[in-house]
Amino acid sequence: MGFFVSAAIPIFLPGIIKQQTGSVFLEIGSSIAGILFCSVYLAAASLTVKTISDYGSFTFADFLSNFKPALPGGLVMGLFIFLLFIIFVYVIPFYILMEQPIVGLMLAAVVFWTAIFAILSFQFYFAVIGRLTPNLIKAFKKCMLISLDNTGLSIFLVINNIAAMLLSIFFAFMFPGPVGALLYIDQALRLRLLKYDYLEENPEANRRKIPWDALLIEEREKTGTRTLKNFIFPWKD
Repeated sequence: MGFFVSAAIPIFLPGIIKQQTGSVFLEIGSSIAGILFCSVYLAAASLTVKTISDYGSFTFADFLSNFKPALPGGLVMGLFIFLLFIIFVYVIPFYILMEQPIVGLMLAAVVFWTAIFAILSFQFYFAVIGRLTPNLIKAFKKCMLISLDNTGLSIFLVINNIAAMLLSIFFAFMFPGPVGALLYIDQALRLRLLKYDYLEENPEANRRKIPWDALLIEEREKTGTRTLKNFIFPWKD
């Protein structure tokens, strides 16, 4: 619900400001400010729901206290999202409409696939900051390395979370919602890190044959078996 209210800032506020003032600069400025606020909100939410992945719980006070450490990473990601918006709305169409169509299409293709790689990589950004390093430069590097080493997982997560956001529309973004997508990514990264812990302890092991059944024994013991009935009516256990 908090994100639903936050998202209203960049969606509705710029139009209201333009209508009242007629200023394009104020409209653009309010859009950027709204995107930055939403990004900081998501960064704080990601740091908070990390405790769920770790089989813990949190309070609303924990969420509020996470705003300060989430501020740098959230602002940087907000600027990155704004840059992606510029790329897809202005840069790529500009190249496609160039007088030299072949050169324009080549440049558009390079920019497009670079942006796609960035999306695949930096979807891990908030989770990496929370789990691996608060250093923003190192976080971006780790995101790219994780994506390159786990291409299938990266593509799956993007598709899954797009589907989750489409489903969320019917539930006013309360289920699973953006925070649910963040939790999904954080959990995916946490489990993927088990692979790297194993490889660090067993440097001679085959990277393509990770013994997941052995690595996930403790995880499966903690989560147990859930049925659909149990998911809907957990209090009937």
